[in-house]
Amino acid sequence: MDAKEEVRAKIAIEDVIGEYVQLKRAGRNFKGLSPFSGEKTASFFVSPEKNIWHDFSSNKGGDVFAFVMEVEGMDFRAALEHLARKAGVDLSLYENQSTQELAKRKRRLIEANALAARYYQQSLLRNQHAKDYVVTRRGFNQSIVQSFMLGYAPDTGSALTTALAKSGYKKQEMADAGLTNRYGGDMFRGRMMVPLMDASGQVIGFTGRIIGDVPGAPKYLNTSQTLLYDKSRHVFGFSQAKEAIRRSGYVVVVEGNLDVVSSHQAGIAQVVATAGTAMTEHHLRALKRLTPDVRLAFDGDKAGIAATERAIAIAGQVGVELTIVSLPAHVKDPDELIREDPKQWQQAIDTRQPAVDWVLAQYVSRVDMNTAAGKRAFTTAALDVVRLLSDPVEQEHYEQKIATMTGTSLQSIHAKFERQPTEQKTLKPVTVRTVERPPEALVHQDDVLAATCLDVSSQDAFGHMNLDMFVGEERRAVAGYFAAHPGNEIEDTPPELHKYDTYVKILLLRAEARYAGMDAHERVFETARLLRLIETEHKKHRQQELIEKLRKAEADGDDTTADELRVTLNTLIKEIPRGKR
Repeated sequence: MDAKEEVRAKIAIEDVIGEYVQLKRAGRNFKGLSPFSGEKTASFFVSPEKNIWHDFSSNKGGDVFAFVMEVEGMDFRAALEHLARKAGVDLSLYENQSTQELAKRKRRLIEANALAARYYQQSLLRNQHAKDYVVTRRGFNQSIVQSFMLGYAPDTGSALTTALAKSGYKKQEMADAGLTNRYGGDMFRGRMMVPLMDASGQVIGFTGRIIGDVPGAPKYLNTSQTLLYDKSRHVFGFSQAKEAIRRSGYVVVVEGNLDVVSSHQAGIAQVVATAGTAMTEHHLRALKRLTPDVRLAFDGDKAGIAATERAIAIAGQVGVELTIVSLPAHVKDPDELIREDPKQWQQAIDTRQPAVDWVLAQYVSRVDMNTAAGKRAFTTAALDVVRLLSDPVEQEHYEQKIATMTGTSLQSIHAKFERQPTEQKTLKPVTVRTVERPPEALVHQDDVLAATCLDVSSQDAFGHMNLDMFVGEERRAVAGYFAAHPGNEIEDTPPELHKYDTYVKILLLRAEARYAGMDAHERVFETARLLRLIETEHKKHRQQELIEKLRKAEADGDDTTADELRVTLNTLIKEIPRGKR
């Protein structure tokens, strides 16, 4: 038995999920409201027998690890460690010697940081000057101080290192945790301390905010990179914001950690921060695990614009919808706006702009659009941003917008867009975009495979189908099994499909919840309807793929290929029922 199986064997899936979803018994299963959508009718099922959950409202499902990854925004390793702690499983028993040594070092650093956080919290309680700053000047209440574990680093220079040494920590361990300076003394002195936590809420580093005016001292001091903390991956406030992000369906990213703390205290908790404006692909991928709706509240200065441009390029690769939250001109950051009126902060979040529109507006404000030189500078900068977009339809939309803003023709804007240095064009050739299947097409495929698990009479149809219509290895495998083994109702995962055991169990749970109540005739009609729908959806998908290939052939000047593609495309269009094209 490996670590994953031992963890799975020692915890009940319904108990883990029951910490997030109010479950009620429904026959052999449990049922509740989806934590991933705002549904009013329960369509979230948990099967203790199959160790599987499935959410009909979002078409998500899987084992207990998949649930924790979805609901906590964790990767698999973090989910495994999280559940292992719940189950009391020692993961080091399953690791080789070098991995065990690394895991041991990490545990020591996590313990050192946790001890440091508690020490800073106690120091805050004992220091009236620090309490006045945190409570009176910053306005943080007791609940938010506890939630974010705010503290105070004494100004003695060795208070923390002395406390850690008494607890058995060596100087090298303190340095490895990022808690000491190059002289071996305390890294943080005379500062309000804000712990940096990972997705599960473990302290992995600190931000220290100076209290008062200290000549030459930086206002903020952060833990440098350690074995635990990597600023290019860390999202501040993620563990505290997860529930609010899931509930609201979006996340706001701000520049400052204290902007996050203030927003949470104001009741707007779907707010996190990155290290300043340094947005990375890792940040966006972590956030996308919870929502594709990402709203940036960066400054409109040069650094903020540059950061937004970088984020636009990354967002297209990751697949998130990026918008920008603009603050009123008279405030410098969200914290100041929240102090003035939390409702204005929520209003700013609600009235966000698409990222490219925001960048274009910033560029317009910096040039004289009544002059040729101003228009030239604006279009040069604006089209550089448009080139970051991967979708040609979106690119054309913004070309038209730029033409309108400058009072010039679309043809001249497009000509400038196309006029690039030869070496730049070789780096960015016209490529065939991958055409994604719409989510409802995947739902239809899962539905027909689930129904066919029960309806053996429909399995014969799979022997005459093009199995490439099914998306993904697991769907094609199940469809192929029906084609090769018709006439057998599936009650458990067949040996031939053990590789896809989780997916098959999801189908069986789906079949039980959705189709077990139908009689045989109803299931026959339903599977026939779904198969026709899938065939039409496949042809429409193929149509879009051919259009993309035709676009490339035309751009490359390949007339022979373009002509062949047009013939194939016209033939295919005739096969798609009218009203479905």
